[in-house]
Amino acid sequence: MHRNSAGISGQYTRSNNGYNRPDDHAASSRRVQYRHGIVEQWDNPLRTTPGCNEFYHSSDACSSQNLMFRSVNSTQDFNALIKQEVMDGLVSKSGRFGHRYDGRDHGRYASSIKKYTSAAKRPLNRAEQSQLMRLLQNFTATPGWNWRSLTTTLHSFTSAGVFTPNPIDERVKRTQVALLSTLLEAIIFKCNQKAEASYIGAQGVTNLLWAMAKLIDSGQEQKPGLNEAVAALLPHMNAQQDQFNAQGIANLLWATAKLVDNGLKRTPVLNEAVARLLPDVNVQKDNFKPQEIANLLWAMAKMGELIELNVVTSTFESLVYRISNKPQLSQPDISMSLWGVMVYCARLSLASNTNNINVLEKHMNDLFTRLENTFPDNEDDQSILAQAAVWLGRTCTVVPHYPTNISKTQVDFRDLLQSCIPSLRIEEEKSLNSLPPVDLLLPDHKLVIEVQGPFHYVGGDFKTRSGTTLLKIALLQKSGFEVIEIPVNRFLNQDLMKPYIDQIKTRTGFPPQGHGSVSLKRRWPDAAYVTADNGRQPSDHGYLTAEEHSGEQTGKSGRKRKKHNQ
Repeated sequence: MHRNSAGISGQYTRSNNGYNRPDDHAASSRRVQYRHGIVEQWDNPLRTTPGCNEFYHSSDACSSQNLMFRSVNSTQDFNALIKQEVMDGLVSKSGRFGHRYDGRDHGRYASSIKKYTSAAKRPLNRAEQSQLMRLLQNFTATPGWNWRSLTTTLHSFTSAGVFTPNPIDERVKRTQVALLSTLLEAIIFKCNQKAEASYIGAQGVTNLLWAMAKLIDSGQEQKPGLNEAVAALLPHMNAQQDQFNAQGIANLLWATAKLVDNGLKRTPVLNEAVARLLPDVNVQKDNFKPQEIANLLWAMAKMGELIELNVVTSTFESLVYRISNKPQLSQPDISMSLWGVMVYCARLSLASNTNNINVLEKHMNDLFTRLENTFPDNEDDQSILAQAAVWLGRTCTVVPHYPTNISKTQVDFRDLLQSCIPSLRIEEEKSLNSLPPVDLLLPDHKLVIEVQGPFHYVGGDFKTRSGTTLLKIALLQKSGFEVIEIPVNRFLNQDLMKPYIDQIKTRTGFPPQGHGSVSLKRRWPDAAYVTADNGRQPSDHGYLTAEEHSGEQTGKSGRKRKKHNQ
């Protein structure tokens, strides 16, 4: 099945990416609305921490770089930015000062590229990106760069679309890989320095994690270097617990959810990072702006069972109430909020906790009407409208289109099931009630079988279901279908597969045969997904527990344990 079929794709999963600095440096700023969010533009030049890396004066910068300090908004200015003499000056500066060079002029140059795209109100187009990449082949980060330069460079280039994948030009691809690698390696190096040398600050942590999530959002593959950089940055995020303001908290949870949704593995440090941020949502709940609330609702929903339901409940409902009372919401904010409320209701429904669903459904109904009145013309919003209509029992004027994706594992299991029950009628990739297609449908029994790959689970752990997965299951149940989920890591072990076959036989009226009646001798294509925990049943879902949540309210690490919801 298609990965985004029951969720919301990267079109609206965006976030703010700048906020007031903890060091109280004054800076004028302006905001530019992008399709993916609001980018905050800092107009003041880079400055380093007093006494650190101040080896030369900014007047040393070559005259060709004066463009970096004024407004950049025309084609003529872009042509000036991509002159070879600009890069020659940067290379010369880096070579002249060696390890003492703090990267400030490289950061200024990256910022000037972002200023150009901000003035144009769009990211770099393909032609501009190709021209710029010719220049950036010699753009290299060195160990002497300070955090300000690293953060500004990665954040600015990412915001401007420098790393947006180019499917045509192989030279651009190679330069992107090399440029991103040099920046990530410098970040990893800096993260691993002694505490006094690696202090990054709250804004730096937020901007870097936002940029790394945005890289994934723009289509970059989540390669080992990026995963290593995120892993190295998370402890610094945890160390800044009391320094994040409302916008920073929203940005960090959005970025974490985006990275987890794209395969970032669950680790104790990741669990701690999420557990530390959640209490701050309650503390700052009166300070969030509408877009930030929408980002929070999306993020908490997207992380699914990573966050224990009672922890979500303690923060979710007040946020829903606040955003529902905002008369002016953008279409992206409405869409993200509606999807988040649906996932939360799905979790309550699957847990047989219906106490608050009626109140939440009133908010859902209001958001549905508001989104419908925007006449959305993209597939994501149309899918969300259709799903909300099913939940609310309302008529939907749109019929979403869902791509289908039949995996080899799905085909093999269908053939196996058909061989066990020859008379069984099986349909594939069937869309029911305008919902995303199901893997296998037994129409005579209103039974759905979902062959769940790793992207249905947080971090691909085959235990902790994502918000997208939970919503689809709940909607199918609300439509009157029984759902059997089979993680693909069960397919190599006959003992683990037999209960599923027997369950289907019992449900369809065919008595199960004795042990060993199911033949799984074929080679399943998803063998790489088998984990060390493959003996656990799929109902063992890992949570961030209430103890982790409450332990952080005093600033101390809560005792961690896993709760198994049977």
